[in-house]
Amino acid sequence: MLRDKFSAIWVSHSSMMDYLRCPRMYFLRNVYKDPKTGHKVTIMQPPLALGQVVHEVIESLSTLPVEERLKEPLLDKYKAAWEKVSGKLGGFKDKEEENVYKGRGEEMIKRVIKNPGIILNKAVKINQELPYFWFSEEDNLILCGKIDWLEYIPEGDSVHIVDFKTGKADEDPDSLQLPIYLLLATNCQKRKVAGASYWYLDREDTPKRVTLPSLGEAKDRVLEIAKKVALARKLGHFNCSKGDGCPSCLPFERVLQGKCELVGESDYRQDIYIV
Repeated sequence: MLRDKFSAIWVSHSSMMDYLRCPRMYFLRNVYKDPKTGHKVTIMQPPLALGQVVHEVIESLSTLPVEERLKEPLLDKYKAAWEKVSGKLGGFKDKEEENVYKGRGEEMIKRVIKNPGIILNKAVKINQELPYFWFSEEDNLILCGKIDWLEYIPEGDSVHIVDFKTGKADEDPDSLQLPIYLLLATNCQKRKVAGASYWYLDREDTPKRVTLPSLGEAKDRVLEIAKKVALARKLGHFNCSKGDGCPSCLPFERVLQGKCELVGESDYRQDIYIV
């Protein structure tokens, strides 16, 4: 098959998780485009707004020389970045709710300031705005996604995958996230992957090591789901997993019904709605 990234099916951790939650939700969030704007649609909620800002502030440091990363006060960066999600833009119902989430984020940033750890080590940046590679030419599949942080390990000239967590719950051990990060880090940069960690910024001062699957196991697990997504797109089968609407797809159905408020446009040209 001739490689054509424009006709290929792009899959990522978020899009495959959407499909597993509800095929209808996957369609409405990843395939459907508003005929008036030509844009895909997304729904903003407070936890998403919080995660977006905290990730933006911390991940931006990896592009700076180590000695310059903490020169500008991180809390100042955080407060400036928060303006992008303030009020309705972050899906907050009122100022009181916004202040609760904003305060949580400030505590996360303070934890990083007090315990910079990996932040003050050399980092590797994948030289792609959105890292991707041809996952399966036979199935016309491209795997894409952003890794929060790749810490450079001088011993063995390797990298350590670090994922920043802003939610309160632990990542599901059966999540596809680690297999996908392993595949991306292996195929989108030249260094060997030496390990991976989750940093639960809401409660942990340091990243928590997690066990990586083998490369073969990672590929098999991710490809199994990616093929299901590809088949659904080929057949146009995107029925709700509950049959008549579920908590995952119903908010997007409300967008189509004109019952949600359009509040802005994302950096990826998605129309942002709030329920």
